[in-house]
This record gives sequence, C-alpha cells and structure tokens, in this order.
Amino acid sequence: MKYQGVLFDFDYTLGDSTVPIVMGYQRSMEQMGWPAPTAEQVKPTIGFTLMDGYTMLTGDKDAQRRQEFYRRFQENVGEKALERGERAMVERTRLFPGTAELLTALREAGVHTGIVSTKLGSTIVQIFRFNGLEDALELVVGGGDVQRPKPDPQGLNGAMARLDLRPEEVLFCGDTTIDARTAQAAGTDFCAVLNGVTPAEDFAPLPHVHIAPDLGELRSWLGL
Repeated sequence: MKYQGVLFDFDYTLGDSTVPIVMGYQRSMEQMGWPAPTAEQVKPTIGFTLMDGYTMLTGDKDAQRRQEFYRRFQENVGEKALERGERAMVERTRLFPGTAELLTALREAGVHTGIVSTKLGSTIVQIFRFNGLEDALELVVGGGDVQRPKPDPQGLNGAMARLDLRPEEVLFCGDTTIDARTAQAAGTDFCAVLNGVTPAEDFAPLPHVHIAPDLGELRSWLGL
C-alpha cells in the first residue's frame, strides 16, 4: 500500500451519533429559550464545533451564549453526562458497516490508524471500547486536545508527529469539506467518505484522491 498511515474523522465517517447529538441540541437550546431544532436541521452542523453549530442554527454569535450552549450540551449528553453515568452518546452512537473490518485490515497490514475529530477524544475512546474495538486505533486526537479546530491542521499535524509520519505517507479520510481543507492544509492526501450529508460534488473543487461511497468500497480501493 502507498500509505504508512490512514487517519479518519469520526462523526459521519466512521460513526453516526445523530440520535444523541440531536438530543443534546434539543435539550440545550430549549433550556436557553430557543425552539428545539429538528434532526434535519441539526445534521448539517455535525462536523463543526458545537459552538459553531449553535450559531449556524440560531444566528447568535455572542461568545458567552455560545459557551453556555457548549456547557449545557456537555451536561445533557456529553462529557459531564458520561461522568454521571448517562451514556447516550456512547451507547446510542453506531459505527458504520465496515468500520471494524477496515480498521482491522489496516492494522493487520501494518498501517498506522487514528482519529482526528472535533468530538472529545475521551468520548470516542469510550464508543470504541463499548463496541469492543478499543485496540483498533493507535491514537485519538479530539476537540479538547487542540486550540484550533479543523480546518486548521493542528490536530492532524499532531497526530502525524506522534506516529512519526510525513504528510506524503498519510491519507486522511472524512465526510465534509472541512476535512478536505484540513488535509490540504496539512499536506496529506484526502479521501471523501459519503456517509454524511455532504454530496460528492461538493468535494470536486478540493484536492482529493478518491471519493468512497462507503467504508467497504474504501477498503477495496486501498487494496485490503
């Protein structure tokens, strides 16, 4: 295989947290006096930071209210909820078909694997542990591990440094144009995965080496 490392976004690339994310948006926005958004309204925000998602849905750019929304989301379904034993984000997230097979095949081929996501890394680790795949990844770089979220390449650059990989040795896979721009900024190849809401044509203007309709096809394209 051409690549020494294949790194992934998480939400709508390897896993689907739509149910608990929508729950978190609805509860948190209602607590702040906003109408509860529908699932179809929330879906396009997934992949952005929670605070940016709040602004996308409300138009509210006030820094304190953006931070309040983030705090309420974590209390309702996120990190703080998990600390209380409320595990909706872990137990109601489903991994996409082909996730386990792809990650296992990469590791068996000696290829480094990891995740670079805006989701908190500790939550992703618990999701993989819940699904019996805690050994499928070498590292997880989450939103709490960086100062600058994607498309800034800080997280992807940090992952490559930890794995001792050069950009030309790495493929980054994601479902949004944010992920494509992250790969471009870091100098890695990019593969779009169409598990989310971004259509294939949106990736056309951005550098990419492949557009995979699903993870099974991505595995085949990688020759695994």
